Amino acid sequence: MQRLPNEVRIDAGRGGLQRVLVETPQVEAEIYLHGAHVTRFQPRAQKPILFMSEKSLFEAGKAIRGGVPICFPWFGARQDGRPGPAHGFARLVEWELIGAEQAGDGNIVVSLRLVSSEGTRKEWDGEFEADYRVSVGATLGLQLNVRNTGGQPMRIEEALHAYLAVSDVNKVSIEGLAGVAYSDRVGTPRTETEGSKPIRITAETDRIYLNTQSTCIVDDPGWGRRLMVEKTGSNTTVVWNPWIDKAKALTDFGDDEWTSMLCIETCNVREFGVTLAPGELHTMRAVIRAE
Repeated sequence: MQRLPNEVRIDAGRGGLQRVLVETPQVEAEIYLHGAHVTRFQPRAQKPILFMSEKSLFEAGKAIRGGVPICFPWFGARQDGRPGPAHGFARLVEWELIGAEQAGDGNIVVSLRLVSSEGTRKEWDGEFEADYRVSVGATLGLQLNVRNTGGQPMRIEEALHAYLAVSDVNKVSIEGLAGVAYSDRVGTPRTETEGSKPIRITAETDRIYLNTQSTCIVDDPGWGRRLMVEKTGSNTTVVWNPWIDKAKALTDFGDDEWTSMLCIETCNVREFGVTLAPGELHTMRAVIRAE
């Protein structure tokens, strides 16, 4: 690994897990090697962009709650009938830090990698190389590149499961998904079509918006800002908030923290999963910013 820029350092974070800290005059960010997990992105003199649960675990083999988990190679419950952790194994294992550099636009770009191994083959048959580039500047850029390094077609699901920090989820609204069909996963699964008005969160919400490449805008009047989630290489968007009862049932999530977060997830899931031919590369990218 090349020498790190002065704005980047590595140390032991919570639970003794290794993390990468990025500190510039404009912004601070934190990335744990465990799960290649971005846990902080905060332009200076602003509220945090990402929500982190105060009850999150920071333990080997356990998921971090908040920030931007990477769901891979499946999303939610495994669909092939075999046992396996929810949202796949990528968020539960340590990724390799490849390096960090200052890009031409002045952003700091941190690169991490996860490749198939004896450990991943116990969970899943795919042979792969996943490269993750985190760009830290005025915006947070997240680019997940997955290559099939095996000799057989490989089907994946993937998500950049961003937890956005909001002043009060009861008062925010979401634009960008009007007229889009979605799978509602609360209660009996069913397919609906979103109306023309901005979305308001009024109960437990767990929706997969289908066949959409749109930018989502979260309007937060309480903090006087809008959060934008732009994306490419993604054909589904998940909107999630656990609400009251689900929050109480989660052991790594505070009972009242549901009011402070909203997940807008850039993903390719369910029938919009990606099948890669041998040697094929797929790129999915999200850019998160406040205005």
